[in-house]
Amino acid sequence: MAFTNVDVLKYVESFHRIYSGKLHFLLRASSFSSPFTMPRYGQLVMGPAGSGKSTYCSNMVRHGEVIRRNIQVVNLDPAAEHFDYPVLADIRELIHLDDAMDDEALRFGPNGGLIFCMEYLAQNFDWLQEQLDEVEDDYILFDCPGQVELYTHIPAMKQLVETLQKWDFRIAGVYLIDSQFMIEASKFVSGVMTALSTMVNLELPHVNVMTKLDLLSKKAKKDLDRYLDPELPVLLDEEFDNSRFSNKFKKLNSAIATMIEDYSLVKFLPLDQTDEDSINDVLLQIDSAIQYGEDLEPREMRDDPQDEEENFDSGFDG
Repeated sequence: MAFTNVDVLKYVESFHRIYSGKLHFLLRASSFSSPFTMPRYGQLVMGPAGSGKSTYCSNMVRHGEVIRRNIQVVNLDPAAEHFDYPVLADIRELIHLDDAMDDEALRFGPNGGLIFCMEYLAQNFDWLQEQLDEVEDDYILFDCPGQVELYTHIPAMKQLVETLQKWDFRIAGVYLIDSQFMIEASKFVSGVMTALSTMVNLELPHVNVMTKLDLLSKKAKKDLDRYLDPELPVLLDEEFDNSRFSNKFKKLNSAIATMIEDYSLVKFLPLDQTDEDSINDVLLQIDSAIQYGEDLEPREMRDDPQDEEENFDSGFDG
């Protein structure tokens, strides 16, 4: 079949149009995060004040050394005082709670000052990006402040999550609650509702953890099983089964308990910081939630200084 010059010209124009369209699409796609970019992984460590967030981070860093994983910690609590582990980045270098409380123009109290600090961080995420870009380690814990407002109706933490995801982080929310607080039915439901509020607001893979099991008495440890796999309607009926409470109050408790029970919305993992297996079980659950390791390239293990000493050749025989 013979082609005229007109046919060839039409073919070239058609090819150019299709190729230009595909090239335009590829150029646009390249402006977004590439699906082939190696992701980084992290935990947003949250929970009420005193729930053991910094201790949790310390134990995870130590456990990472045992299993040969490099785990870094970023402090996002502007009111933190000290750590027993090195921090990759510290929000106090950007803004400290005392800065907000001592400023004559602001005159914030502790809670208002902390919210101001977190909103200031949200306006300066470029500072955090610079800190994170300085290291190649791919597993980072973000030690967060404990004020509940930050996870319920203040958008700063939600903005942090969205920003980290734009930076190719796979983030899990890790919500800690002191087990000593959770061995009464009413307090347990309060903790469950706080954790649930955080889960709904942040929209992250979420793992809830009961901490400080090593501080429980023997009797409390026996009762703990009722709360790790709870039947909430039964627990609440036992606690409020007397005439001091109105029927409306009992119906409200029953409705909340039934909702959580039927939809399996909140479950807790036990964490005993003195038990290496307990720490490892929690870490495995979190790793599974963020699919850690599926996209990792093989890395050379860091040499153990003890191994180097054992293999050292002194140059002498015998």
